[in-house]
Amino acid sequence: MRIGDLLARKQPVFSFEFFPPKSDEAAAQLERTIAELVPLAPDFVSVTYGAGGSTREKTIDIVTRIKRETGLEAMAHLTCVGSTMDELDSVLQRLTASGVENVLALRGDPPKGQKEFTATEGGFRYASELTAHIRANFDGKLSVGGAAYPEKHVECANPAVDLNHLRRKVENGAEFLITQLFFDNHKYFEFVDNARAMGIAVPIIPGIMPITNASQVERFTMMCGASLPFRLATQLDRKRDDPQAIMQLGVAHATAQCIELLQCGAPGIHFYTLNRSTATMQVLTALRTIGFVNKASATP
Repeated sequence: MRIGDLLARKQPVFSFEFFPPKSDEAAAQLERTIAELVPLAPDFVSVTYGAGGSTREKTIDIVTRIKRETGLEAMAHLTCVGSTMDELDSVLQRLTASGVENVLALRGDPPKGQKEFTATEGGFRYASELTAHIRANFDGKLSVGGAAYPEKHVECANPAVDLNHLRRKVENGAEFLITQLFFDNHKYFEFVDNARAMGIAVPIIPGIMPITNASQVERFTMMCGASLPFRLATQLDRKRDDPQAIMQLGVAHATAQCIELLQCGAPGIHFYTLNRSTATMQVLTALRTIGFVNKASATP
């Protein structure tokens, strides 16, 4: 089923994000994680696409295998980096031939060693261009999503300009948006309000990453431009040498985030799992226990 159709049911949609492994050990870990999370019956899962398209084949393999072997809906990330239009079309044709119906269209990060994005000759400069191309050539076959940034894209100096770019993606065919991770719900609510004021009406799914490691989350926030609320940052610093305490704090904070988001009408939650299952399982189990899973809500 296409994600656009899932969201049209006006019920919270829960999804997990994985990334292609880079070693045999990491591949085994991902297999264990998928096996542990499948029983939670997510509405869909997504698989990222490495910088410069470096994991293209693994992304295609994992997405198609999840779809075939588990029956879960699977969405492939697809970037403009390092690919011509013909090469991207070949990937899209392989995905649709395998029964995949969902794609997240992204510009992508520059390849390792490059500071700035440079469009490939014969390729696309922006996610909005890739989105328009998919809509024009694969309409009826693929549901297309886009990325959104509650605290703006790290490369954009002006949040209003960033929202204009987002509106162009939606005008070019993005049916839904998934946000970058954030830890302060006020950032999401303010972002949605501003997006609606700009005429962006599609569902905006919040992306949540349960914290499991203090140094790791600090590194991620620096890379993507997200911020840590002062109180949360203080607690992380105090507990950073106690892995179990960090896990408990991360799960508690993510659970509280999800409860407030769903109470206020978020269309679902997209979990950044980092190919680990424990924290996500604990958060989703808590949401199920208090009745949020499969509970109808309005789409913001």
